[in-house]
Amino acid sequence: MFTPSVQAPNAVVMVRPHRFHPNPQTAADNAFQARTAQHAPDETALRAYAEVTAAAACLQDAGVRVHLFEDTGERNTPDAVFPNNWFSTHPGGHVAIYPMYAENRRRERRSDVIEMFKSEYRVQDVIDYSGLEADGMFLEGTGAMVLDHLGRIAYTAQSNRADPVALERFCTHFNYEPMAFATADAQGRPCYHTNVMLCVGTAFALGGFHMITDPKRRSAVRERLLETGREVIELSAWQLGEYAGNALELTGTQGRVLALSARAAASLTAEQRAAIERSARLLPLSVPTIEQAGGSVRCMLAGVHLARRGAPEPKIQHYCPVNFLDASE
Repeated sequence: MFTPSVQAPNAVVMVRPHRFHPNPQTAADNAFQARTAQHAPDETALRAYAEVTAAAACLQDAGVRVHLFEDTGERNTPDAVFPNNWFSTHPGGHVAIYPMYAENRRRERRSDVIEMFKSEYRVQDVIDYSGLEADGMFLEGTGAMVLDHLGRIAYTAQSNRADPVALERFCTHFNYEPMAFATADAQGRPCYHTNVMLCVGTAFALGGFHMITDPKRRSAVRERLLETGREVIELSAWQLGEYAGNALELTGTQGRVLALSARAAASLTAEQRAAIERSARLLPLSVPTIEQAGGSVRCMLAGVHLARRGAPEPKIQHYCPVNFLDASE
């Protein structure tokens, strides 16, 4: 088995939804979210369940360990399929829990995920920022921040889901340099999460840098990525709309892979594919139903950057119990 890159973990947490539907509480500021349903609610839920099941199997086949949790929907958590927003893990045994902008997303936090980390990985501490919600400060994990684990930089698109005070606290605790910037699409709307416009891998970075409104800041972001030894791959506005920026590099048993949606992979040019494949194999996953909620493959994967207790073979580990971190309804 290949040793995982600091940037590209060899394990992920996924959540399989039983009652998936686009979240009405996030539609106002998520330009990627579908405004009209393509299928009846029951059909939508069945399709999303099947897409997560198939995606987990594809990742396992690539040699990535999958910790698969169930969300049965009793607490009305339509975005539970995107766990990377409420927690992150870090080398050295550190875990962070984040304050969430939408009220119904706060109910996604689960103690059984944290307890799994403590039992199967070496966890030194858990830092919980969720109390910042009471002060109207939010920082939605590795959606709001795209972390360069090698260069220790937290690239962050400014939005109501990335409060600057919360960002500063995270960066101080976890030893990252905050690199925040304002963004706008063709309609002048800010990017709701940085991870739909930027993906930082070990040897490359995919980015919709045209969205950064200040030309000097745009150049500075590009330069920092180049300084850390990465090839910078520019994505067009159309490619961002196809979720080409919403990808995550992982380490499988045969080397690094770039997990992204089939739709995103199809939008890449031959030159872009070649640049990525110099260091990572493309791993397209079909998730068209889940993409209706305004997120894609990267949002579905919470990378595990912790040291494991023992070294069993990659497989899907399935967890049925559901225990939530906060008791609010």
